Amino acid sequence: MIRLPSSHAAITAPLVASSTRFPGIFVGRSLLDGRPFHLSPVLTDHRVLPSTNSLALGGLGSGKSTTAKTRARREILEHGHQYVVIDSFGEDDAGEWAPLVRSLGGQVIEAGMFTLNPVSGLFPREVREQLVRSLIAAVEPAALTHQATHALQHALNHPKATSLNGLVDALVLPEEGRWPVEKLTEWGEGAAIALSRYTEGSLRGLFDGDTASLPETDLPIISFDFSRLDRNSPAIPSLMAAVACWAEHVWLRQSTATHRHLVLEEAWQILLSPATSELIQRLLKNSRKAGLSLDVVMHTLSDLGTGPAQDLARLCEVAHIGRLGPEEAALVGAVLSLPQWAIDKIPALDPGQAVWKVGPDYVDIVQTVISEEEARLTDTSSRRRKAQQALAVAVEQDTAAEAAAPAVDSDEDQDLADDLFAKPEPSPCDEGEWDWEMPPNVIDSRHLAAIAAAREGRYGEAADLAALGEREDITAHGINSVEALSWLSTRATVAELCGNLDQAVQLRATVARMGKDVEWFEQTDDSTSPQWHRGPLPAAPEPPADDTSEKPRRRTWPYVAAIAALALAGGVVWQNAEDDKRAQKRQEQAAAYKGVSATDLVIDGVQTEARAKWSKDGQSVILAVWIDMEENPRFVRIDSADQTAQEKTAPLKSGEIPMPIRLEIELPVKDRYEPVRMSVAVGGPTWEEGARAPRRTIEFRPDRTAIDAETGKPLKQREARLL
Repeated sequence: MIRLPSSHAAITAPLVASSTRFPGIFVGRSLLDGRPFHLSPVLTDHRVLPSTNSLALGGLGSGKSTTAKTRARREILEHGHQYVVIDSFGEDDAGEWAPLVRSLGGQVIEAGMFTLNPVSGLFPREVREQLVRSLIAAVEPAALTHQATHALQHALNHPKATSLNGLVDALVLPEEGRWPVEKLTEWGEGAAIALSRYTEGSLRGLFDGDTASLPETDLPIISFDFSRLDRNSPAIPSLMAAVACWAEHVWLRQSTATHRHLVLEEAWQILLSPATSELIQRLLKNSRKAGLSLDVVMHTLSDLGTGPAQDLARLCEVAHIGRLGPEEAALVGAVLSLPQWAIDKIPALDPGQAVWKVGPDYVDIVQTVISEEEARLTDTSSRRRKAQQALAVAVEQDTAAEAAAPAVDSDEDQDLADDLFAKPEPSPCDEGEWDWEMPPNVIDSRHLAAIAAAREGRYGEAADLAALGEREDITAHGINSVEALSWLSTRATVAELCGNLDQAVQLRATVARMGKDVEWFEQTDDSTSPQWHRGPLPAAPEPPADDTSEKPRRRTWPYVAAIAALALAGGVVWQNAEDDKRAQKRQEQAAAYKGVSATDLVIDGVQTEARAKWSKDGQSVILAVWIDMEENPRFVRIDSADQTAQEKTAPLKSGEIPMPIRLEIELPVKDRYEPVRMSVAVGGPTWEEGARAPRRTIEFRPDRTAIDAETGKPLKQREARLL
């Protein structure tokens, strides 16, 4: 058995779900352990992933849309899923999903080029009423009074109400009903004026057709392109309401696909609208029963404000967070309950890299991997790249002009260069040495023999072969040599084949941490392998024509060997420095350790004391709250990880002495120096049953400090009654 030194076990971020694997399409590779990351939410066990809805966040250029489109393409081609996309942004007056949709044989439906009839007979009566109310709310929310609602219901029963124009006529000239015509006319005036925006105003042509003009339901993908509309136009939420009703009552019922997806691009425009947020919330809650996944794509959570729209984001069980600023990263981390190490990584992510949260527990950092064809179909930065290419051409022309100018180098400089790179005279000792510039990569058969033994079920023999090969290469080449490191990848593969997934993940993480390619000695035929989330690069310039005079081949192997030796030595020094930093940080944490943190909060007008106290052995922490009954709390709840405690107060009986509320939960911890989080919800004297209680999330640290997890501001410490 070979024991690895600390340099081989260095990992920069915790592996929170080291043995977790998800079924489905290939997305990319984990940057924590180097393993491929696969995920098709609908194929994941419902006990692990109750909902299949997903949320993608990230700033401009972070790669969120590219990842969303790549996932859609692979789900369609590999699993036969169907997609409907609400596309509200693109280049050159076209939605950004258009190239992908057309390549898959789908249909792009542009706003203004089609008509949706909200009172079509294809919709049930109650859906027609809800859809018309959504159209009114989008342009004139105040028009939907109780009287106007009754007038609208009455008008929908009119024989003319088979189109939006006919409905407006029925509101203006109603028939006699339970109420006099004069009252019905007065009540329906506001609704008629609001709907006239769609029949006579700036929004005409979208909903005032006589026929349904609904799209087909058997296409692999349909994109509703709203990119030509003003982003602040009420047409966007109005159209979204119509599309949501069509998707729920026509598409989902007629589609025969195994699973369906509704993609909301630039979703903040849709979720903020009262006319559509209710529809989207219903789809989210009923998605599992309907065989539907809502895939929401947007820039930041701040765009949604702090109201009900942000609560919709919490209903998404799959989150994909690209690069964001520190403040936005903290907000996302608080809303989605991300660990602190993941929040710290978000501002430094590169394009195509994202923090993924799957279900309540799995968190990883994944680099999306796409092929050249996918890069072409999902490209959203063509204008920027054209500008970069134009700049590159200009620079190349300037360089060519400088090259054509007379050289000013001195003869002495040229002689020095010739001396440095001149090929030495051959000597008798040089015979038989390599005369190529770099030695070829030779696949060591010992690696293949160990893997083959594991695949054939000879697990003990495979482990022995890998250990023996590693020992030989460590002896021959050194502990940090490429040959020795390659055995870590082989041992990871062997451990995986033997069923030791945790060991495999740890070994791969060590290789990834040291900057090496996992399984560097193996070739892959993965069609998505060459591109690491990059668009097509500009064509490389043609190499200059070979000189007719034959130049002597230079023997560069000695230089390469010297550079490699320096690189390995530098790697050892760097790794030792990293070990020293970690040891120093550990000592500082131990010196500051107090094992307790307590603070006061005011939640819904109630003075609340919250506390965290670590056990003496550092294996657990008790989280607790204390509230005096004089504060008159009606509801108290605390949450951390998967544990919850709550209490509702009842009126005191005669002679009963009020007792303070005290709730606590105990959590196991792996590292006594790591912070823990607790969410506290309190309903004050005015709280009513069924209402959402105000909530605060506190991050307790064992050095007797605490911060507000939502704002990042430190909280004042106090001597706790709970101690």
